[in-house]
Amino acid sequence: MPSSGSAPLMGRPVSISGLGAYVPEKVVTNDDLAAVLDTSDQWIKERTGIAERRMVDQGECSSDLGIVAGREALVDARIDPQCIELVITATISPDRIMPATASRVALECGCRNAGAYDLSAGCSGFIYALAMAAGAVAGGLHEHVLVVGAEALSRITDQQDRATAVLFGDGAGAVVVSPSDGVGGRILGFDLGNDGSGEELLTVPAGGSRLPASCSTVEKRQHFIKMNGKGVFKFATRVVAESAGRVLERCGFDVDDVDLFVLHQANLRIIDSAAVKLGIPGRKVYTNVQRYGNTSCASIPLCLRDARAEGRLKPGDRVLLVGFGAGLTWGACLMEWGGPRAVSNGRE
Repeated sequence: MPSSGSAPLMGRPVSISGLGAYVPEKVVTNDDLAAVLDTSDQWIKERTGIAERRMVDQGECSSDLGIVAGREALVDARIDPQCIELVITATISPDRIMPATASRVALECGCRNAGAYDLSAGCSGFIYALAMAAGAVAGGLHEHVLVVGAEALSRITDQQDRATAVLFGDGAGAVVVSPSDGVGGRILGFDLGNDGSGEELLTVPAGGSRLPASCSTVEKRQHFIKMNGKGVFKFATRVVAESAGRVLERCGFDVDDVDLFVLHQANLRIIDSAAVKLGIPGRKVYTNVQRYGNTSCASIPLCLRDARAEGRLKPGDRVLLVGFGAGLTWGACLMEWGGPRAVSNGRE
């Protein structure tokens, strides 16, 4: 049976104190894909809303992207990296099965006093990681946590499969979670859920202990993302509205109180459908799926970075974040966005 838990965040006030993001330089347009697949720019835009996506170069991996985003978030937070006590990297395309991608991110970001681990929750991963970080800071276990969503999805996408090749892109986003300083806004609450009966709708079949790598799994291309698009669409359009409604209710707000709605950037049709079900007008919905495609765990922090840069995300705004993905998992977060931090750990 599907399970879900929704609650306001208790303990001391917690906020996002720094924000960063990074995408690779290489741009892959719909016309680029149409040159090698049975598709077209019009077909892709009509079904997904995507015009282009970014792709890592040879030798680049998820941690390379996450390191750049993490460093930017630390600078934005005006915090010494050695004050970070935990690094969580949300990803479905880790550098390796072990060690954790977060270990390299922590090292290269200068977080030498931090614990580090990876979190796998499909495209809901960033919301899950944010919840773990917020809970740890609110409860006093840590003072500052770096949360990174980093994906090199082109590495696990079958570029011969039109159903997935047109969707996924590479990128990273990061936030620093800290005690709220009074002007830094506040994270209000979360809703996290899972329905394991849908695990086959979105999966990478091989490479784990259930189906270890072999000549057969390579020949059958089972180390790439496999997706039942109709099943995921049906799940997403239902669960987004339900999860968003729960976190709003538990935190004592309703849809009219939301200033900006940021949904995982999987598909423009899903985003539009969810907004309609929730009754959120288009002017309050932020999208950048057109530029980046589906970047899984990176998509929500990428949206926050771009929205702030474009003046769509301002101090005092109430922001509703919702993710969904493999598992099947979902997660929602309600927060009040803050202004610039005046001083953080002695750094002016």
